[in-house]
Amino acid sequence: MEPFIVSARKYRPQTFKDVVGQGAITNTLLNAIENNHLAQALLFCGPRGVGKTTCARILAKKINQDGTERDDEDFAFNIFELDAASNNSVDDIRSLIDQVRIPPQVGKYKVYIIDEVHMLSQSAFNAFLKTLEEPPKHAIFILATTEKHKIIPTILSRCQIFDFKRITVKDATEYLKYIAEQQGIEAEESALHIIAQKADGAMRDALSIFDRVVSFSGKELTRKAVTENLNVLDYDTYFSATDLILENKIPELLILLNDTLSYGFDGHHFITGLASHFRDLMVCQHPETIALLEVGEDVKNQYKEQAAETSKDFLLKAIDLANDCDLKYKSSKNQRLLVELTLMKLASITYDGEKKKSDFIIPASFFSGRPKTNGAAPPKTNEKPKTATTSVTETVPETPEPQPVLAQEPQEEYQPAKKIQIKPSEKRVSGLSLSSIKAKKAHENTKTSEVDHEELPKEPFTEAEMQAHWDDFVDQLEDKGRKILASNLQTDVPKLKNDHTIWIELPNSTMKKEVEREQSLMLNYLKEKLNNHSITLHITVNEEVAKKFAFTPAEKYEKLREKNPAIDLLRKEFDLDF
Repeated sequence: MEPFIVSARKYRPQTFKDVVGQGAITNTLLNAIENNHLAQALLFCGPRGVGKTTCARILAKKINQDGTERDDEDFAFNIFELDAASNNSVDDIRSLIDQVRIPPQVGKYKVYIIDEVHMLSQSAFNAFLKTLEEPPKHAIFILATTEKHKIIPTILSRCQIFDFKRITVKDATEYLKYIAEQQGIEAEESALHIIAQKADGAMRDALSIFDRVVSFSGKELTRKAVTENLNVLDYDTYFSATDLILENKIPELLILLNDTLSYGFDGHHFITGLASHFRDLMVCQHPETIALLEVGEDVKNQYKEQAAETSKDFLLKAIDLANDCDLKYKSSKNQRLLVELTLMKLASITYDGEKKKSDFIIPASFFSGRPKTNGAAPPKTNEKPKTATTSVTETVPETPEPQPVLAQEPQEEYQPAKKIQIKPSEKRVSGLSLSSIKAKKAHENTKTSEVDHEELPKEPFTEAEMQAHWDDFVDQLEDKGRKILASNLQTDVPKLKNDHTIWIELPNSTMKKEVEREQSLMLNYLKEKLNNHSITLHITVNEEVAKKFAFTPAEKYEKLREKNPAIDLLRKEFDLDF
């Protein structure tokens, strides 16, 4: 059994004529060789799998051929390939420079192909500059990269740059057809188109996919086998979905979506493919744009037939709805419902109202803007309402049409409901605005100012009594879990001055703000307990006080041991450290 060779290696081009989709570059290189205008440093850049390394090898062989060599001569001793991804250091470049000085033993040129050159380090680039600018006459450098923007400008300025383009679907399909003929495989053109589209412009990927599908289906390559193996939706799915949309068959359309999801596809893949299908239908409606349709001839005829049944207005609305669903899909919480609703909207575009009414159909007013409500309020006027004679259970009609009188009752003039008048001076503000907070504080100040302080009790008290109630208030704060405020109030011992002013000294302004924020709660407690409503609190800040507190672990431990000597026994028992 012979070892299997993948198509990407087996059918790798050996001459410039075999290279697919790069005619401009291959012709330029051939003319440069024939006219002896070949530069000594070339840069091949472009996406993966488009022929950069292949063209470099063909060029290396071509410039060494003089007509006397054998047919199978590959000039292996003249071609040096270096992978810059794994040899990107300064030492690797220095070793390369040392080899460049030695002339070739066979042939005329030594060709150095450096693949993925953008992976070289900054130091390696700098070490390579002088040799790249002035190499020996027998040396030619060919650099290949997929990311040209990562190469420093000093390297780019020393190279002749060739930009490789992506392989078109048409060129890839033709080459796959050639390979299928070489292997004796019967392949449908539409199947090869799907493989070329899946490759996304890379010929190597197209050949890898081709090998995989051939292993699955054998000698007959059908569109059904390709779509099944590659897990892509077939054209028939979108043709069927479009037919159901045009016929306003929403239930069948939802069933089609459910069947598609059961095959493992997600709703995002379905809706984006449907949008592309609508785009292809629009392309088919004009003879000049049919060339933009990259499908096989048999599928192209299906597109033309369905495009004749659709209008441009429908396709524009359909593409807009599908694109809107595509944008909202990732952020949606219920993604399946979003796709189903989009399909219902699509099936409602062409509904003319003459067919059998369906509960799924969305009214046409949905697409023209916000639907009008039947219960809209009539416009307000300054005219007085007209009087009308009605019975007890009769409502006043909206139009002044004459109504029959059911009972002879005295006519009363209709009085509209009184409106609440807001004084111009009263300004309404938001409850979350700064002005509302200021208004609230002003209101509280007016309420407190109404109390006559002269009538409130002002019994004398001692400093000891004040400190006792102060400690009780701190204990209540600790019981309620307000440890920070309790700790701040315990920082200093309060002192009494001027018979009703309590002085306390804090180590910093932050603690002062915390205490001031809650001072009304504390003063109310002291006023009630001491039966004196003239008590005030005076807070000062002294930075020197902060030095009294323990900041090191040892000082904190001493403070704790003073309060509870048992903690020293705990430390010795468990051999703890701090």
